[in-house]
Amino acid sequence: MKFAVSSWVWISPLTTEKLEWLAPHVASLGFDGVELAIEGMEDIDYRRASELLQKHNLSPSVVLAMAGPSRDMLDPDPKNRESCAAYIRHCIDAAEIIGATRIVGPFYAAVGRLWQSPPERRKRELAHLKEQIPPLADYAAAHGVVMCVEPVNRYETSFINCAAQAIELVDLVNHPAFGMLLDTFHMNIEERSISEAVRAAGRRLKHVHVGENDRGAPGGGGIAWEEWAQALRDIDYDGTIVIESLTCELESIATAAAIWRPLAPTQDALAKDGLTFLRRLFAS
Repeated sequence: MKFAVSSWVWISPLTTEKLEWLAPHVASLGFDGVELAIEGMEDIDYRRASELLQKHNLSPSVVLAMAGPSRDMLDPDPKNRESCAAYIRHCIDAAEIIGATRIVGPFYAAVGRLWQSPPERRKRELAHLKEQIPPLADYAAAHGVVMCVEPVNRYETSFINCAAQAIELVDLVNHPAFGMLLDTFHMNIEERSISEAVRAAGRRLKHVHVGENDRGAPGGGGIAWEEWAQALRDIDYDGTIVIESLTCELESIATAAAIWRPLAPTQDALAKDGLTFLRRLFAS
């Protein structure tokens, strides 16, 4: 098992200059990897990023920032849908350059857009995704990348909130380069049992995010961590586990995720405490 941390714990947006500081800092904290958030498509020199990650022996993954109508696969405007596809292809290209095999996020819609989706409308929207995702998954496969779709909680999207809905989409697309991600913070809100959700995902689960029930460091709150860890063992998950939290000091991302107060004494403490807990949890 590898343990990584999201750049969003400290920084938004991530730039090459900021990565010059972040990469050695994450390595000094003892992480095996770092998840790079790509917000602006001109923010990062990916070849320089690759050099930094290799220098500090960090395994990367890429998380998408699905914000606004131009990053929404279900937006009514076809120009916005194509813009979204172009952004996803950009992130796949970036992942290949930096050596990441996973790009992750709620590909289906912009975070924060909420709408009623009765059965007939949902059926049409799933059909739209069935048309749009396979060409992107083909593109990902050709670049050695797997797309991992993420359910997020009801306050951030109204479309895919739980594991069962993500499983439905993954099975509908039925492509080896399209799997799923589960995040304990979102699961704690939406799942009756986070351990059973993991077992239901099974082989489809290609990436994992962790955060406590308050989105702080894992281990200090109410999530049933032992049960969750056993479920990962039961499905033989051996991929990366990424601590994903956010800093309230960064207005744009804090607003999107409703982070209004510090979740730890410092962001370093959040990362270090979370890593210590996870290593102990999986050593037992």
